[in-house]
Amino acid sequence: MSQSSPDKEDQAPASKKGVSLPISRVRLIMKSSPDVSNINQEALFLTTKATEMFVQHLALSSFNNGRGKESKSLSYSDLADAAEEMETFQFLADILPKKILARDYLKSLEQIREEEAEEADL
Repeated sequence: MSQSSPDKEDQAPASKKGVSLPISRVRLIMKSSPDVSNINQEALFLTTKATEMFVQHLALSSFNNGRGKESKSLSYSDLADAAEEMETFQFLADILPKKILARDYLKSLEQIREEEAEEADL
């Protein structure tokens, strides 16, 4: 295996490297951490591949758990449901919250204010 510059490796076709996420973007995200100074090429490749596998697992689990079977598509709500309902993905609940309508949010906000006002009166 010959050594090539990192820029040339990033430009290689994904099928040749076995990954489909852009390695340069993964490197950029990894370098954004103040704890990371140097990134080994093997670690970069493995992190990229692991990320791809995780995204695939999340998508398949969300599709199989959600209504994707009926509509043959994956929606945001399928991902949010998986994050809320499946223990494996509960750490994503803050990142993938369930969507609610603005009027529903305003109603719940008003109810919270009323409850706080009642507690303050006691």
